[in-house]
Amino acid sequence: MTAQQLKNSILLMAVQGKLVPQDPNDEPASVLLERIHAEKERLIKEKKIKREKNPSVIFKGADNTPYEKIGDDEPVSIADEVPFDIPDTWEWARLKELVTKEIKRGKSPKYADHGSVLVFAQKCNVKLGGIDISLAKYLDMSTFPKYPAEEHMIDEDIIINSTGNGTLGRIGMFHDSDRINDYVIVPDSHVTIIRSTSLLQREYLFHVLKYYQPYIEKQGEGSTNQTELRPSTVAELFIPIPPADEQKRIIAKLLDLLPLVKVYGEKEVALEKYNSEFPDQLKKSILQIAVQGKLVPQDPADEPASLLLDHIRLEKKSLAKRGIIKKEKNESVIFRRDNSHYEKVDGIERCIDDEIPFDLPESWEWVRFFSVADIATNLVRPEEYADYMHIAPDNIEKATGTLFECHTVQQDKVVSPNHLFYKGQIIYSKIRPLLRKAVIAPFDGLCSADMYPLNTAINRKYLLRYMLSDAFNLQVATAMSSRVKMPKINQDELSKILIPIPPMQEQERIVSRIEELFDKITLI
Repeated sequence: MTAQQLKNSILLMAVQGKLVPQDPNDEPASVLLERIHAEKERLIKEKKIKREKNPSVIFKGADNTPYEKIGDDEPVSIADEVPFDIPDTWEWARLKELVTKEIKRGKSPKYADHGSVLVFAQKCNVKLGGIDISLAKYLDMSTFPKYPAEEHMIDEDIIINSTGNGTLGRIGMFHDSDRINDYVIVPDSHVTIIRSTSLLQREYLFHVLKYYQPYIEKQGEGSTNQTELRPSTVAELFIPIPPADEQKRIIAKLLDLLPLVKVYGEKEVALEKYNSEFPDQLKKSILQIAVQGKLVPQDPADEPASLLLDHIRLEKKSLAKRGIIKKEKNESVIFRRDNSHYEKVDGIERCIDDEIPFDLPESWEWVRFFSVADIATNLVRPEEYADYMHIAPDNIEKATGTLFECHTVQQDKVVSPNHLFYKGQIIYSKIRPLLRKAVIAPFDGLCSADMYPLNTAINRKYLLRYMLSDAFNLQVATAMSSRVKMPKINQDELSKILIPIPPMQEQERIVSRIEELFDKITLI
């Protein structure tokens, strides 16, 4: 059961007379209604309120079922109209018979930048039944005389949002404690004010209307863009009236229970948040132990990563001699000695222990990004590749390596130079890289200039997973720490990122295991 379902159940019990026991010593609700009717007659005589055109009187007939007399009409049975049965000491009444102010909406205001009168609007009636007057605007004081004193909001006025989508039917209660600087507050035309007789516990009436809220929300009329709740619809609601003392007991019980429901709801939200975040957090943990060499066992038969890196260096030198690639500047070799990590660049050694994020298995090695991957920038004119597929950062799902639907260069109306990329390259978003947007290209195409096409000499799926890991992105964040206005990583910064390199066979096992586990997580 959700918190809202639990709250609805409690409110249903309250309005049906099932939340607290009846007390035979309580004065019956029929006597209370007589006093309310007498009060209304007095207010009518004093010309403080107008008489209803079609006043309603509900009473129990000889068969102990409810009947209603409207104006001068003959009484009719409403046993099929009232929403539920109530205890014998209770009575039914229309909402309009329980108020000391006509049920109506406020006026359309003229606003000002300053003043001493605030306008209560829909947004002031916040979602969870609370009131936030800080959201109110000032009324133009030249229009204030149009608001008679009885339209000024007072303590325990009930507010119902009466127009629009999303908030229509929302119910709140205004208290003097909500007031700011003792300002006068008037309602605008988008809210309906319910001011009940003081003979009725207004807090009880508020909870009755909260019970009705799902029904009220569906009573809007008009167009899709501007639905309206008629005050007359609200005025005709059937209100179950308990004895006065029982109303007090119901309120006391609700005050005990509803805070517990609120706590329950907070726990529910926390659990939902945990459940929604758990798969991502689990994937992050898997990636972290994977790049630390803890996801799959090491195999002593594997060729160590040091030999793999030797092969890569020899291959790159061969390609450079043949003019296929440029000769690598500032060649980096990272090695271990005396339980420390050193880097040799251009014949100069230095200890880099303070840069090493974590320890690796003996068969693994650390390298700089540029030692195993090339940034293959290749800006071209988009009009020459109109039919090629186009990838932008928004086409890549955050942190998953998943590519959303793409369109052609022409369809995306690309006008500025973009990078030409090829199937199998890694496409990495250099702008806001901490969003971890990277993907293996499934086709040839163009990508945004805010992205890097990457070639790699190691398992591309392994490199992609590492680039999506927290270990990689912590280094990226450190490299970009001085870039506040321009949150992107440049080629030099990216090239210096440290990469943990397992043996090639282990890279394949790691990738296979990650994919297997991620598929299972998707099914959770």
